[in-house]
Amino acid sequence: MSETGNGIDPRTAHLPSPRPTRRGVLLAGAGAATLGRGAGTRAAAAPATAAASRAAPADLAPYASYWFPDSLPAGTPGPGVTWHSLLRWSPGADPDLAFNTATVPLAPRFTPVPPNTTARTGQARIASLVSFGSTAANPAQGSATADYYALSHWAYIDELVFWGGSAGEGIVLAPNAPVTDAAHRNGVRVLGNVFLPPVPYGGDLRWTRDLVQRDSLGRFPVAAKLVEVARAYGFDGWFVNAETEGGDSGLATRMREFLHALRAAGEPYGLRITWYDAMNCTGGVGWQGALNELNQEFFEDRRGRVADTVLVDFRWTPATLAASGALADRLGRSRHELWAAVDTESKGWDTPVDWDAIVPRDRDHVVSYGFYRPEWTLGHLTDRSPGAFHRADDRFWTGESLDPARPAPEATWRAPATVVADRSTVSALPFGCSFNTGHGERWYEDGEAVSDSGWNHLGLQDRLPGRRWAVDTTGTRPEVTLDFARAWRGGSSLLVTGGLTAPAAVGLHSTRLPLTRSCVVELVHATESGRVALELGVAVREPSGPGQEVPYTWLEARGPGSGQGWHTTRVRLSALAGTTAHALAVRITRLGKEPVRWRLGALTVRDAAARPRPGTPGTPAVSASAQHSGRAALRLSWQRAAGPVRHYEVSRVLPDGTRRFLGGTCGTALHLPAVRRSGRERAAVFEIRAVDELYAASAPARTTLTWT
Repeated sequence: MSETGNGIDPRTAHLPSPRPTRRGVLLAGAGAATLGRGAGTRAAAAPATAAASRAAPADLAPYASYWFPDSLPAGTPGPGVTWHSLLRWSPGADPDLAFNTATVPLAPRFTPVPPNTTARTGQARIASLVSFGSTAANPAQGSATADYYALSHWAYIDELVFWGGSAGEGIVLAPNAPVTDAAHRNGVRVLGNVFLPPVPYGGDLRWTRDLVQRDSLGRFPVAAKLVEVARAYGFDGWFVNAETEGGDSGLATRMREFLHALRAAGEPYGLRITWYDAMNCTGGVGWQGALNELNQEFFEDRRGRVADTVLVDFRWTPATLAASGALADRLGRSRHELWAAVDTESKGWDTPVDWDAIVPRDRDHVVSYGFYRPEWTLGHLTDRSPGAFHRADDRFWTGESLDPARPAPEATWRAPATVVADRSTVSALPFGCSFNTGHGERWYEDGEAVSDSGWNHLGLQDRLPGRRWAVDTTGTRPEVTLDFARAWRGGSSLLVTGGLTAPAAVGLHSTRLPLTRSCVVELVHATESGRVALELGVAVREPSGPGQEVPYTWLEARGPGSGQGWHTTRVRLSALAGTTAHALAVRITRLGKEPVRWRLGALTVRDAAARPRPGTPGTPAVSASAQHSGRAALRLSWQRAAGPVRHYEVSRVLPDGTRRFLGGTCGTALHLPAVRRSGRERAAVFEIRAVDELYAASAPARTTLTWT
C-alpha cells in the first residue's frame, strides 16, 4: 500500500477498478517530488517539515525507531533522517530504549450486551492502520502540541497497525510507547510495520532478500531481530507488507519460510503477524482483493498457520469477499481473520463502501474489516482543536446520532458502533477515570492549571467510556462532550449542557467490578450553570438483550447542586455488596429553570480500606543535556517506584516554590525539549512523582540541572 492522495495509483492505472472509489495515491507529479527527496516518504498527521526541523548534534529528542532490514540505501539520508540496519541493532546499544519501551501490559477485556440491536459479538472485528507521524520524526513520548490524533475509541478495535515506513527513511517501523501503552490499557494489540515499497516509490528487491536471508545455520536472523525488538519495546507483532516487484516463486517460498520462522520465534511471547495481500506465490506483486489460491499459503499452508490475519487489498468485490470467507472456512480458519481494507484517508465517513459485502445487516458477517488511515478525522479539519477533533472522531465511530444506543438512520456510512459490539477492560478495583484523552491545551491537577502549554501523550490517556454517548431521557437530549476548557486532572473533562427538560442518564463505563461492603464511588464534579440533583447509576446485571434498557439502581449522590467550584461526592455501595457492577452512569435532574452546564472531572471506584500511596521513584538523574542561551534540552531517568504505578509525572520547581507540570510517561525516562532558566537561578530543580490508578501521587524524587 503506497502513500495516498487524490490521484490515481500509477501502478494500477491500466487495470479496471472493481469499485468506483478505490483509494487514490499520489499524483504522478507529487510522486516524482516525493522520490526526489526520499522515495515513498509517508504523509503524516504532523507537518511534512517536522523531520527537517530537527537539530542534529544537540538534538536529544528520542523518536520511534525505524530501520532497513540489513543493507542501507546508496547515497546519504535527507535532513533529520538517520539510516539504521536492524541486524546491527541490540537493546543494550540502543540509547533510546528507555523512551521507546511500553510498560502497560495487554489488558484482558470482556464484551457486554450491545447497546443496539445491530452490533454483533463474535463476528466481524476491526483493524485500524494509523499514521501518527512521519517515519523519521515520530516522537517517542508525545510532544508540545494538542494537535494530535488522540485515538480513544479503542472499544471497537482489535488491532492497530503503527503505519509508516519509506524507502528514504527506513522500511521497518516500531510503534512508539504512548500508542502501545494506551492501546494495551484498552486491550488492543499494536503491530509494527514492515513495508517493502513498490519500485516507483523507491523499493529495492534487495531489501526483500535482506529480510528473508538465512545465516549459515539456515536460520532467519531478521526474524529473530523483529521478535527481539517487539519484546524489548513491548508491542505485539508485525504487519508485513511486501510490495516490491520483481520476485520469483523461490523468493515467495523464502518469504513463507521467513513468516514461519517469525511465527515460531514470536509465538511463545504472544506475538502476531498480519500479512497484506500483495506478494503472491509467484513472487510477483499482484493484489488479489481476495484470499485465493495465489496467496492463501501466506495465511495457511500444509504446515499450518502462517499469518494470524490477512488484510485483503482494496480491490475486493462482494464476490471475492464471499469466496475468501468460504476459503478460510475450508482451511479451518475463521473468516473473521480476514480484514477487508476500507480506505478512509481522503473522504472519511463520506467514503462509499459496499458495507453489505463485509458486514451485512440481514445475515452473518462475511469477513472483518480494516480502516486505512482513519486519522482523517483530524486531518480534514480546518479547526484542529481537541474539541473539534473529538466531535469528528465520535461521529466517525458512533455515527451521526452520537449515541450508540440510538443510532441515526443509516445513509452511506455504517458506523462501527452499529456493527461491532464494544469491549471494556474495567474489571478490577481500584478504577479511576478523569476523562483525560491523552492531549490538551493545558494540564490540570486538582482543578488548577499547572501548565498552560499544549501537549499530547497517549500513554497518559484514561480508560474512557466506550459508548459515547449513551443518553436516556424522556426530554430533550443534552449535549455530551469531552471538553478542554476546564479539567480536574489531565487535559479534559466530561461536559453535559442543555435545557434538561427531563432527567438525563448518561451511560459511562461498562464494568465487571466486584462490590464489597466497603466499596465507594467518588465523583468530582462542577455545576457551572443552573442547579442540579445528581444520582449515581450502578447496574448489577446486564440488560435482557441487545438494545434493551440497562437496569441501573439509582443512588443519591448528595452534594452541592450549584456553584462553579469542583466538589467531591462520595457514594457508598454497601447495599450492593456481594454483586458485580456491570455498568456505571450518572443521572442529572435540573432544579429550576436555567439551562444546565455540568462537568464530571473524575470518577473513581475503590475499596474504602486504606491503601498506601506509590513509593517514591528512585535515583533520578539528568542523563544527558544540552544548554544554549539560558535554555536546555535534557533527558531525565529514574528507577521504577515500588507499588502499583499508573504513570509518572515530572514537574519543574521554580525559585519561588511554584510547581509547573512538564510532562509524564508510563516508563522511567522523559525527554524535556526546552527548559528555560528562571532569572539567575543556579540550577533548575525537577520533581518526579509516581501516580496510581486513583491519581494518588507519591512523595517527589528530586534532581537538578546546573546552569552553565
